[in-house]
Amino acid sequence: METSTAHIKSILDRNLQQIPAQLAGPDRAEFIAGKLSSYDSETRFELRKYVETFLMQMSTLTASDIDLGGHGCAGKIWYRIHGAKKPWERGPEFTHDQYTLLILNMLSDRQIDHLVRDKSLDFSYTSIDNENERYRASSYFDLDHLALNMRKIEAEIRPFSSLELHPNVARQLSLNHLKFGLTLVTGITGSGKSSTLDTIIDANNQTVNAHIVIISSPLELIHHTKKCIIRHREVGRDVGSFRDGIVQAMRQDPDIIVIGELRDSAAIRNALEVTDSGHKVFSTLHTASAMESIDRIIGETAQEEQERVRMRLADVLTCVISQKLVKTIDGKRVLAKEVMITTPPITAAIRNNNVSEIYQMMHEGAQYGMHTLEQDLYRLSELNKISREEAVSQANNKSRIQQLLNKTI
Repeated sequence: METSTAHIKSILDRNLQQIPAQLAGPDRAEFIAGKLSSYDSETRFELRKYVETFLMQMSTLTASDIDLGGHGCAGKIWYRIHGAKKPWERGPEFTHDQYTLLILNMLSDRQIDHLVRDKSLDFSYTSIDNENERYRASSYFDLDHLALNMRKIEAEIRPFSSLELHPNVARQLSLNHLKFGLTLVTGITGSGKSSTLDTIIDANNQTVNAHIVIISSPLELIHHTKKCIIRHREVGRDVGSFRDGIVQAMRQDPDIIVIGELRDSAAIRNALEVTDSGHKVFSTLHTASAMESIDRIIGETAQEEQERVRMRLADVLTCVISQKLVKTIDGKRVLAKEVMITTPPITAAIRNNNVSEIYQMMHEGAQYGMHTLEQDLYRLSELNKISREEAVSQANNKSRIQQLLNKTI
């Protein structure tokens, strides 16, 4: 690695000697990007292959993410291993400008223009040698220096049985059983939402003849046709925006529409509209619980529209799965989740703005396949998969998890 690194640094430094000192941030990145044209295709290929050695190291370290560049990394390459972010102590170190050139070399001209203009870029990256090795990436500026995070997209889809869902919940997620409705998979960043959603999509792909349209930014796992036609539309590459993708999907004869993430009020409104038209829709939210998800959807809309959105949500919401990846006793991670099915009482609670009542309904809704996050953490603790301390740490409702662990209810 040392010889290779010295060679790569000599290639990079060839074009990093005459950068005007006054240039900073996007202006500096744009100037460095202009230097890429002086490299021939073989040299640019060599630089990309070198960066991919860092990506290959992720498998060796069992890492989910890699971070490099920017002020915060202090010249080092960092990996997230079983939830903990750590520097690669034996890895090479680079200057800010060297990292900037390595990052820009991974991008197309259009992506570079977007990055310089908007100061951030979300994109997907495919390995040069293996099209099944894909990464979700985000490049952005950190104290005027270009940084990059990449998350490995697992090519292997987990079996549906690994979600350990109640048969009634499994039926709600299947197009064979329910042709319409909105299902949300929620959780914080790094909680495995995308993996769960991919498992649900694959289960439908294996069991029903249908047409699935996936709209995402960026696209992650690529699904291959089994029983379904599956269209992949990446925002910025295949379609201009989420809204355009959703509107266009309505004219493409879909059975299932997958919206990568409900990022804002426009995406929420569009998702409700397409679900209201009779389609089955799946999406994700950055929320920690089913109740928070409902509040977020309503709260993201303008005050004068909230009542109408609440009624529409009550009509179309069918299922919410809120999840976390929690540390196991042996240092790995396991899925803990909360499941809500919109039974008539829950629908009424949403309509009447009594969302706080839903927690107890989930707690008592085992016959429908519902349970709270605290009940699932308690289950994992009883199975000796996680410690009691971890159960308490990860719980949303601290008093309830304590009650469960103390068996007072």
